[in-house]
Amino acid sequence: MQRTAAEGRGPVRYGPPAPLPGLPVLPELLSVLAAAAGRSAPEPAGGGEPVREAACRHWARRGLPTAPENVAAGPGAPALLLALLGAYGGDVMLPRPCPAWWTPQVRLLGGRAYHVPTPAECGGVPDPYALLETVRRVRAEGGDPRVLLLSVADDPTATVPPPEMLLEACEAAASAGLFVVSDESWRDTVHRPHDTLVLSPAEMLPDQAAVLVDLAGALLPAGWPAAVVRFPDTPRGTALCARTLDVLTATGALVAGPVAGAAAHALDEPDAVAGRARAAAALHGAVAAAAHRELLAVGALARPPQAGRHLYADLTPLRAGLARHGVGDAMELEDWLGGRLGAPTPGGQRFADELGALRVRLSTGPLLGATPEERLAALTAADPLALPYVRRSLDLLGSVLAGLA
Repeated sequence: MQRTAAEGRGPVRYGPPAPLPGLPVLPELLSVLAAAAGRSAPEPAGGGEPVREAACRHWARRGLPTAPENVAAGPGAPALLLALLGAYGGDVMLPRPCPAWWTPQVRLLGGRAYHVPTPAECGGVPDPYALLETVRRVRAEGGDPRVLLLSVADDPTATVPPPEMLLEACEAAASAGLFVVSDESWRDTVHRPHDTLVLSPAEMLPDQAAVLVDLAGALLPAGWPAAVVRFPDTPRGTALCARTLDVLTATGALVAGPVAGAAAHALDEPDAVAGRARAAAALHGAVAAAAHRELLAVGALARPPQAGRHLYADLTPLRAGLARHGVGDAMELEDWLGGRLGAPTPGGQRFADELGALRVRLSTGPLLGATPEERLAALTAADPLALPYVRRSLDLLGSVLAGLA
């Protein structure tokens, strides 16, 4: 990241945001927020009862019975994760690649982040054998790894770990004495929910795992920051929740009152909210699959996208063609490809991946149309890939890549 630092563009302040849905705000949620706009009382640290109880019902529908006293809410996943990691302490183990905002959280707290390679089949979880070896080495060198941060529906790779791989990662974490924090923000953006089984580490390690959900993943607009975290129902989990609430209080990291009302409504998943989430996931899945076909057609590599609004492309097989344009690493690829597509294409270095590997995250949101009206039409279209503006966006991606072959 030396070049961005020299230009005054730090890797955190100018890091890539999570891929946006590109869709207008659901009218039902807008009505709920507007009805609470006159509220002047602040939300208590960790969230009031309505949002915490709604989170309990949300998790209960996913097989995780939860009590309100084991839930905390905050203004977005970064603020909530920062409080949780600050309360727990120690160094953190992370998969490589991982979301762009995870590593800065650890370093901001003065801890050390250790990245572990992921299996060939998926991202989001570390290879269990590599995890155990890395923990052993770090402790031998005086480090203090205490937490494993993973994801059951991954940004940036857009993959869902198979249950057996998630179980192996959890077993390795347990044997190494690591507390697991599972970021499940993208769980409800799975493209084919009937074909993809998503499990939570809290089902496998009920006493050793916390679950974090950013509602901007599937339920709320990104501009309405709200997230919830579920702690284990154990004395240790109760103490961790209390320390997390202390950090949220000290930093003033509170959910805005009107947003808390919208969050509680969204967590209860009424028909309109659940229907929008399913339709949006199917739309992004269809466009991601089409973009994946464009990548494979020119010889690029990418795991089939299973969740989210993006896919992770490896253009290493096109290295010779990229070299003709002066592109030799992920940072240069980010600038070059983003300029030709007219959309952000953050390089793998943003996600703790190797700088020399020619990997980028491509978002599907910019492929849905240029205006809210076009994107909403794509959401309701029987075949969004037949819309001319969606087809043009995919053709542009294909033509840019074909020029490198």
